[in-house]
Amino acid sequence: MRIEQFWRDENDPADAGPARWPVQRLPMVAWRPGPGWTMISSGVLGGGLGPREWVLNAQVPGHYRRTDPAVHLAEIAAGLGLAGPGVGLLTAAQVTDLAEAEDEGVRVAATVGLRVPTWAAVPPGTHDPELGPGTINIIVAVPVPLGDAAFVNAVITATEAKSQAVIEAGYHGTGTASDAICVAAPAQGGRAEDFAGPRSPWGARIARTVYAAVLAGARGYRSTGLPAPRCPGAPDRVAVCVT
Repeated sequence: MRIEQFWRDENDPADAGPARWPVQRLPMVAWRPGPGWTMISSGVLGGGLGPREWVLNAQVPGHYRRTDPAVHLAEIAAGLGLAGPGVGLLTAAQVTDLAEAEDEGVRVAATVGLRVPTWAAVPPGTHDPELGPGTINIIVAVPVPLGDAAFVNAVITATEAKSQAVIEAGYHGTGTASDAICVAAPAQGGRAEDFAGPRSPWGARIARTVYAAVLAGARGYRSTGLPAPRCPGAPDRVAVCVT
């Protein structure tokens, strides 16, 4: 998985009047495997399951207020010359701090923003202190074809591994309220895998790789000076090697 980094100058068109936010120079990363890939994603652009040719992860300002993120991503993709069907993700996390990991052919690239970590299950009416664009975006590339059910299973496995990493990094939550994922696999190349759970061969590799990338990203996020509340039972240190 070859990740390319790009930059763009952008202003938020939702801003108006003399107090408009200034133009910002924002980074973004793209992976362009081309035709022959199937992807499943929760992204606002190109979400669902089907043929996809590229993945874009674009950074936006923390005050992002556009209400048409799919249109925005399509505009950014067009500006990069990304043609054909693809997946688009947005984040206010530092895209330049992309964390990558690899395990026996599975590759993961993740941007980790944990400004507002949250628990997935909370009592009705619970409100987070702030809901802003702080997001964990995960891109997973598997070198073997996956069946439809295995694609779904891979999303579950990756999500479990993400939450494990967030908790073990010391955050009080399973992720953020806006996390997104994309899992990609070649459409051809042998019999499609039926399983991608954490104890299947490829699911185990997905779990380890997502865990490594998100843990590295979460620890890097803490090092920027944003403290993470301690989670009871979370270890103080977990050894990890990111390649």
